[in-house]
Amino acid sequence: MRVAHLSLGDFRNYATAELELTAGPNLLVGRNGQGKTNLVEAIAYFAILRSHRATGDGPMIRAGADSAIARLKVEAAQRDVLLELQLNRDRPNRAQVNRNSVRPREVTRWFSAVSFMPEDLGIVRGEPSGRRRFLDDALVSRHPVAAGALGDYERAVRQRTSLLKSARRGGDALESTLSIWDEQLIEYGVQIMLARRELVRDLGEPLRAGYRALVDEDHAPTLGLQESVEGALPDVSRETRSAEELADVSRETLAEEFRAALRAVRGREIERGVTLVGPHRDDLLLSLNGLPVKGYASHGESWSFALSLKIALATVLRAESPAGDPVIILDDVFAELDSRRRERLMSAVNDFEQVIVTAAVEDDVPDGVAWHCVRIEAGRIVEEDA
Repeated sequence: MRVAHLSLGDFRNYATAELELTAGPNLLVGRNGQGKTNLVEAIAYFAILRSHRATGDGPMIRAGADSAIARLKVEAAQRDVLLELQLNRDRPNRAQVNRNSVRPREVTRWFSAVSFMPEDLGIVRGEPSGRRRFLDDALVSRHPVAAGALGDYERAVRQRTSLLKSARRGGDALESTLSIWDEQLIEYGVQIMLARRELVRDLGEPLRAGYRALVDEDHAPTLGLQESVEGALPDVSRETRSAEELADVSRETLAEEFRAALRAVRGREIERGVTLVGPHRDDLLLSLNGLPVKGYASHGESWSFALSLKIALATVLRAESPAGDPVIILDDVFAELDSRRRERLMSAVNDFEQVIVTAAVEDDVPDGVAWHCVRIEAGRIVEEDA
């Protein structure tokens, strides 16, 4: 899979933009603040329908405009597909696939990308919300239908939490109404938990291989899950279950565990007006040599873990996709790495069908790569080198 062409209208600092890309390594180069990241942000948006830089779509719409347009021509499995998105300030976004109107989330079925960026360090050093976001973005990339379950689950959490807050103010008929939202929470939550468990299991070996490729050492990187459902269950063993054991639990068993956890925390939820168990309260556990990465790993080890996690995801997507490799996006990452890690990272992704790199200066990127170079200046594409 590769991006052949990107067209933008009123997106970030671009009134208009036309960007041609080739198979293999592509380099977008220009001083900071010129618009390199805006281009790859637009490309990556088609894969997960959100930006890594903003919590909503509004900041991606050019100042003074009511909407932004992005068009992506994708070549995959000997087929050309035109994907189009219109991001709107005051009404729902719109989408088309080959000029036919579809729901926006349908475009994720046609395009896959894995992005590496400086903010990825927050996955290993930041708060649980960043790790949940990584998991959920990965789920959408792996199973586009997961976007529906995630959206339905978020709505169930909002409605249920609103009901709990009203109960604190003396609302009536709480139990009968709450039980309806309990079942919604369980139905969609179990789907997400099962998919996350399978993902964590399947990332394990590619993570270890990716880490060895970057640092040429085996620091035994591992992944696990800390789930609020299990933590709320009374009288259960606190022995940590492996990723393989978690993935083997049946849908029915997990649903019963979720239901029991909700019963166990009912009083505290009503008292606090908060939904206390479910995927929105879970965390991804990351460790090196048996110790948590957060708080124990060095800066270099943390970076290597974060990059290895993305390499692992790209490896899983590549193995499962009939449309070919995911597009690899490296947004200003090389500037964060020493020369050895730069070379090893590029070597790890160089055989993917398309790699798109941004850099402020060409000296930041590895030598000996046949780059298709595009120069960016003040929101304009000023030069392309074949």
